[in-house]
Amino acid sequence: MYDIVYIFRGMLIGLMVSVPLGPMGVLIIQKTLHKGALSGFIAGMGAACADLFYATVAAFGLGFVINTIQTHELILQIIGGIFLIIVGLKIYFDNPLKQIKAKRRVTKKGLLGDFLSLFFLTASNPVTVIVFMAVFAGTSVFGDAPNVVTEVMVLLGVLVGGSAWWYVLSTVVNIFRKKFKLRVLITINRVSGIIITILGGLVILAVFEPFRSMLPSAA
Repeated sequence: MYDIVYIFRGMLIGLMVSVPLGPMGVLIIQKTLHKGALSGFIAGMGAACADLFYATVAAFGLGFVINTIQTHELILQIIGGIFLIIVGLKIYFDNPLKQIKAKRRVTKKGLLGDFLSLFFLTASNPVTVIVFMAVFAGTSVFGDAPNVVTEVMVLLGVLVGGSAWWYVLSTVVNIFRKKFKLRVLITINRVSGIIITILGGLVILAVFEPFRSMLPSAA
């Protein structure tokens, strides 16, 4: 019972970080619409695992990792922005009909690609570690006397909370996916591609101080 409280606290934090539909959420919705719930959920797990990595860094204060991230923060941000632009343009020009047909032969390799693409895109946003540090510090989530056990329980909760959200989102989107006509899917492709491309551009612009307030959450 004692450990469950910390898992529950972690779940709330995982949900709080994951629920806002930033570029990662748009990508996961797009993957679900065109490849099915499993691909969307696996992609979401990639994002959840990247969040878990940064939560672990924040929880245990891994100085070397934090210093490395801070040293290369601008490079990581630019790379992440470029990836988003490339992905956005690919989505914009993709043919939904071919994607739907390809769903019949979704392979483990394809699912691994979905996982890794969202993992690295999410991990390319080092601001996430600052978010977790602020949340951990501001909520006393580890209790008055934090130790390894409570920290691990909270981190487990972060993973469970994020994973639960991506499962619910991909499942709900998949239910309505079957009602969409090809023309609607094409429109969704175009809109999603434009949104992700613009967000990628904003991520790069946010490297420069005057534009930082333009950058939305990347969860």
